[in-house]
Amino acid sequence: MGRQVYRPQRVGAAAQAATPPVQPGQIRATRVRRLWTGRIVAIVFSVGGHLAILLSMLTMYSAEPPMVFAQDEGIKIALVADQRPPGANAEPEKPPAPKPAPKKKPTPVPTRTIARISPAPRNVERFEASEAPSGEAEVELSDADLAGAQTAGSGPPGRACDMVQLLQNELRKDATVQAAVARARARGVGAKAFHVWNGDWVVTHGEEGKGLAGVREAIMVEVAFAPEACRKEPMRGLITISLNDAPGSARLAIGGGQWRWSDLLFPR
Repeated sequence: MGRQVYRPQRVGAAAQAATPPVQPGQIRATRVRRLWTGRIVAIVFSVGGHLAILLSMLTMYSAEPPMVFAQDEGIKIALVADQRPPGANAEPEKPPAPKPAPKKKPTPVPTRTIARISPAPRNVERFEASEAPSGEAEVELSDADLAGAQTAGSGPPGRACDMVQLLQNELRKDATVQAAVARARARGVGAKAFHVWNGDWVVTHGEEGKGLAGVREAIMVEVAFAPEACRKEPMRGLITISLNDAPGSARLAIGGGQWRWSDLLFPR
């Protein structure tokens, strides 16, 4: 036998024309039927499995014997006659409460008149009240005190700072200080100098508080913000600060004895 070779045969045009062509709608319908058939089979198997599980659970619970609960017999109560003698349950009589003792009325103490009221004398010498406030009054400085006072730029050379010069420059620019000094000089105070601090702030005639109004606050602010070397500089005796360079201008006097500029910040 020789080797057989398969050769595809050509179909003629007449045979191809006899076979009807497959339409796209038919292919889609076939796919839809197969899809729904698979879904229905899966649903049937799922429902059957759930039913089998449910039947097995019902069979298991029905096989167990029912639980029987014992009936509670309750508590039995029997009535017994009271066998105590009569009057045993009666409360004992309480003793009568003691009567309160009568209160004694306090004996009035006779009052004695020590002072004797007498009419005021008719002729009495009257004095007008002083306008100066209470506290340490201002002391008038002499020419000798002011002549030996230290002024701006007159201290020993080589100092850390000239606090007198620094304070004088700032007070000359302060309008509040200038106005306060002008009002005090209008009342006839401080003709030579205003002694505002001598170890404590001095009460100026016609002022309510210690230290000239507005001047004390300005000096304390400048001293408080001055360098530490200036605040701790030891001072001796008086210093005078001139408020302008005109002749006869107002001056402020500060100090007395041994003191430092930091002493002005802490009142005694």
